[in-house]
Amino acid sequence: MPTVRSPSRPLVLIPARLAATRLPGKPLADIHGEPMIAHVLRRAREAGVGPVVVAADSPDIAEAVTAAGGQCVLTRPDHASGSDRIHEALEALDPDREFTVIVNVQGDLPTIDPIAIRESLRPLEDPDVDIATLVAEIEREEEKTAPSVVKMVGTELFPGRFRCHYFTRATAPTGPGPLYHHIGLYAYRRDALERFVKLKPSPLEIREKLEQLRAIEAGMRIDAIRVAVTPLGVDTPEDLDRAREMLAGGAGI
Repeated sequence: MPTVRSPSRPLVLIPARLAATRLPGKPLADIHGEPMIAHVLRRAREAGVGPVVVAADSPDIAEAVTAAGGQCVLTRPDHASGSDRIHEALEALDPDREFTVIVNVQGDLPTIDPIAIRESLRPLEDPDVDIATLVAEIEREEEKTAPSVVKMVGTELFPGRFRCHYFTRATAPTGPGPLYHHIGLYAYRRDALERFVKLKPSPLEIREKLEQLRAIEAGMRIDAIRVAVTPLGVDTPEDLDRAREMLAGGAGI
């Protein structure tokens, strides 16, 4: 698949952490003979947007990535977020600042569509946008009220493209109309990522337990692209079983 043509130079970084409360060791969880991190790595490569590197906190993850033919950077184990982890990896990988856009693909998204990764770059064509992300329309009624499903509240600038005003675990906005599930994949301008990791956790971020609100409260602009399918985030053993079903026989999403 050809690399996306862009005046920017994107680098894809995949944060991966061995410790997880609900699913310990999940980057190494087996999905049809491969660790989950290998599935994410392959899909990120298939996006064709630029080099792909895993930012890991464990030599075990690094070994698995190397075995899958990938590149890995070891980072400190005590980072509070994936954004902090990829920033450490970025500084180690690119001290000369050749890469201008950083795509953060979560390491627990083994069913992410490579097209969605490519689409995440589109809002950054607007120089006023600091951070780009993805949303998908919520179809299931139970997900509209589930606190585990993060909703994006924003203005649709044109079909499928939004300026994000807020993110919440509540059901919002009220009234008739679609609701949008926020997908935790981000494309940062490099200077925006560097600014973000220097900010202290903000009041709304702490209240909602949503890191992206730190950027909103600091006046940073986040735009989103709508995609057709919400990728499965693997957080529990039940999620892992679903991912195995979805990827059975080498099938995609």
